[in-house]
Amino acid sequence: MTVRVLVCEDQELVRTGYVTIFSAQPDLEVVGEAADGRAGLEAARRLRPDVVVMDVRLPVLDGIEATRQLAGPGVAEPTKVLVVTTFNLDEYVYEALRAGASGFLLKDAPPRTLVDGVRTVAAGEALLSPAVTRRLVGRFADRIRPAGPRAADVPSALAPLAPREIEVLRLIAEGLSNAEIADRMVLSRETVKTYVSRILTKLGLRDRVQAVVLAHRAGLVAATG
Repeated sequence: MTVRVLVCEDQELVRTGYVTIFSAQPDLEVVGEAADGRAGLEAARRLRPDVVVMDVRLPVLDGIEATRQLAGPGVAEPTKVLVVTTFNLDEYVYEALRAGASGFLLKDAPPRTLVDGVRTVAAGEALLSPAVTRRLVGRFADRIRPAGPRAADVPSALAPLAPREIEVLRLIAEGLSNAEIADRMVLSRETVKTYVSRILTKLGLRDRVQAVVLAHRAGLVAATG
């Protein structure tokens, strides 16, 4: 299956580099380019790409707001967005994910990492390392979670899940990878992958990023920061 990609980047040299890298892959097709956030938003709605590669700092409309309008809460048919930026700041990562991005990479990532990132996001998986997840949870848990004491019972939002699935979700929210969850719960990696898929389906979530945010908002994991 060919993954259709839209590139939103204001620096022409960088944008051309992305297009060249993606176009060289047999399973990727660049369907459009945009030099500002507004043009990118309009192009995404018109072209319906599988993945939008979005810079954070864009003229006219910044990348975070463009991402929110493409993939944020309330969007009927969200578009998968991979945010790429030169700024390795927790605040940018947090705002991008809160806006609905499925992944976050730095511009200095090797071409292979960038290509694999597009494929990962297109496949419906979150592109956020466990280490970054742990750091974000620790620093921004107070923003993610609602104010007030933690509920004694499993919140209604998690009611569709079986106890084993809730435990897997808890470990996902703590930033563990599938391999780490498998080791912790003494399961095979394939079994963990199946659990993750069921969790996303039952809760109507797009990817692991949304699962992490929901788990923390529901108070399933205690704040660590």
